Amino acid sequence: MQAQSIAARLSSSGILQTKGLIGGNWTDAHDGKTFEVSNPATGEVIANIPCMGGKETNDAITSAYDAFNSWKKLTAADRSKRLRKWYDLIMAHKEELGQLITLEQGKPLKEAIGEVSYGAGFIEFAAEEAKRVYGDIIPSPLPDRRLFVLKQPVGVVGAITPWNFPLAMITRKVGPALACGCTVVIKPSELTPLTALAAAQLSLEAGIPPGVVNVVMGNASGIGEALLNSPKVRKITFTGSTAVGKKLMAGSAETVKKVSLELGGNAPCIVFDDADLEVALKGTLATKFRNSGQTCVCANRILVQEGIYSKFADSFLKAVQDMKVGEGFGEGVVQGPLINEAAVQKVETLIQDAVSKGAKVVLGGKRHSLGMTFYEPTVITDVKNEMRISTEEVFGPVAPLLKFKTEEEAIHMANDTNAGLAAYIFTTNVQRSWRVSEALEYGIVGVNEGLVSTEVAPFGGVKQSGLGREGSKYGMDEYLEIKYVCLGNLS
Repeated sequence: MQAQSIAARLSSSGILQTKGLIGGNWTDAHDGKTFEVSNPATGEVIANIPCMGGKETNDAITSAYDAFNSWKKLTAADRSKRLRKWYDLIMAHKEELGQLITLEQGKPLKEAIGEVSYGAGFIEFAAEEAKRVYGDIIPSPLPDRRLFVLKQPVGVVGAITPWNFPLAMITRKVGPALACGCTVVIKPSELTPLTALAAAQLSLEAGIPPGVVNVVMGNASGIGEALLNSPKVRKITFTGSTAVGKKLMAGSAETVKKVSLELGGNAPCIVFDDADLEVALKGTLATKFRNSGQTCVCANRILVQEGIYSKFADSFLKAVQDMKVGEGFGEGVVQGPLINEAAVQKVETLIQDAVSKGAKVVLGGKRHSLGMTFYEPTVITDVKNEMRISTEEVFGPVAPLLKFKTEEEAIHMANDTNAGLAAYIFTTNVQRSWRVSEALEYGIVGVNEGLVSTEVAPFGGVKQSGLGREGSKYGMDEYLEIKYVCLGNLS
């Protein structure tokens, strides 16, 4: 009942939008088809949303392409002011947006409101960085020539975002794109489109012109095909699974689009004998169980050195036992439901495989008594590298503990994967922190820290965890082309 009343209030306030956005107009699907968006904690339908496809996406691309010609010509200062206004509006509606995230995604309200602040930070940073897109003057080898380099916007961007961070994964892409002078067609997850639509509504209120931000959702393959096939779309940015990322990369080849991919992870969390136990526990819990383990950078494997293994495992077990599971609006809840039934079944399959190969479930390991897609916080010991739970992304509240002897062994175990997004180290030895950080084949390394994401630092992976970076000044470059200009006959 609480969720229903919140949904009704958000609808009446205008934050909860139920149509796609094309060219500044709230639009239904051409054929009138819709799909349901449900609360994963209760199964209740929150809203019916237009089920769009290729036709609507092509309309959105045309709208973005037309808007690009004028948006790119605005001064950087003008774009900066509008982005800053968008940031201010997001922060002014922080509570409502957090409630909307909890409704459609399920994470605890405190965590959802934290996502709003985190996501808004990318808009604020982009607003500031818009005025710092600098070129270069190159000393010419000839006296009658002048050489200079311009950075110009790529063009129309197709932004495909996941369900686990329905606001932050959008702002992390759209903020820098708009700051650089690009326009966007956003395709949010069908599981969590409402937050994207709310953010788009606030962008219009902020004075971002119609057509600069467009949102379509529904038929994922139809939308994706339209984005890939259109020569008007010059860049694809995607956060999601490695399998889908590979398809998008291949599909972008036909029109040679610029591509940014933030794909799956298999993050090791390495706890050395010399770690501060309290710091290691706090950091490991944060990176493992944030968003019920449904993050691309959460600890997928917890590697603990044999000298501290038993002590760490006992303390970790006690801490996990105290975690309160429930609907995101509940008091003191720190873990909500998994996103859907398929997510629960994946967790069950990986645990079954581990147990069949000798692993022991020492806590949890089953569906929660709350029903729906709630799953008990789980700790597994005696995990080995060859188990699927060590090689595949769990994306659930399951903490596998693995034992190692030496620093060299830990590095080998950590790097023995195709993924390379994030890794974590806990040690009080400064020399070791440098050695291991440099040896790990990952785009992000947290040392004595489990929460590493911030708008001011580059976020992205190596190997099959993707291409490009998001956040920071490096993330701005992903939306810019470099043009070299040679001026001759100046003598």
